[in-house]
Amino acid sequence: MTYELPPLPYAKNALAPHLSEETLNFHYEKHHRGYVNKLNQLAAEKPAWAGKSYEELIKTESGVVFNQAAQIWNHTFYWKSLSPNGGGAPTGKVAELINEAFGSFDAFKEKFSAAASGHFGSGWAWLVRDDNNKLQIVSTHDAGNPIKDGHIPVLTCDVWGKNFP
Repeated sequence: MTYELPPLPYAKNALAPHLSEETLNFHYEKHHRGYVNKLNQLAAEKPAWAGKSYEELIKTESGVVFNQAAQIWNHTFYWKSLSPNGGGAPTGKVAELINEAFGSFDAFKEKFSAAASGHFGSGWAWLVRDDNNKLQIVSTHDAGNPIKDGHIPVLTCDVWGKNFP
């Protein structure tokens, strides 16, 4: 199995002005593609890795293989967490769960933003569903992924150390 860079779900300029085409292109083409290329190199050296999904590698591996698989998964999920037509408060079951966990959507936004902006260095802010089917906000460093802890990711924000003062 060869790992492939998944296509973006929108054009590279679709998120402007919030995320410029230049920034998205650099992040997607250099970083995301780089993780895919590196994982393919590693899988060529140890074919047992090549037959595993990203989720399997995240759950079972450590070190460089974990880092590549997790960064691919994280970035793919991140791109899918963004939308050129998104925004606004959720409705339905998601709104109910957010209100139950955080009191209100505004309170969730405040806590999620604090988790992202308060993160030192590179990593991720996540909204996850835990073992008790409750929503919570977690932060991971570098390639960290909440799947490793048995959580189900719902939303993520890629935190680059240079983004925040």
